Amino acid sequence: MLLEYINKAMGKAVYDKLEDGTFTGNIPQCPGVIAFADSLYKCEHELRSSLEGWLIVKIRHGDNLPVIDKINLNVKMPRQKRATAHG
Repeated sequence: MLLEYINKAMGKAVYDKLEDGTFTGNIPQCPGVIAFADSLYKCEHELRSSLEGWLIVKIRHGDNLPVIDKINLNVKMPRQKRATAHG
C-alpha cells in the first residue's frame, strides 16, 4: 500500500522549468516535498526521494498524512501478536 501511495502522490507532482534551465518539482498535497535538478528526469527522481524521506519522518512522528486518491495511511493497522518462545 505504501508503494501505491508513493506512486499516486508522484502522479500529483507539479514541475516547472526555471529561468536558468533547471527544474523544480513539488507535490502540493505534501507540504515541504520539493526538489530541484538539472533535468526533468533527475528532478522526478529527487522528488521521489524527498517524498520517501518526508513519509519516514511523518510516520515516525505519528503525524497525519494526506489522503491521496482514497489511500489513507492514517488508518491504524491491528497489531500482530508476537509468538513467544517456550522452552
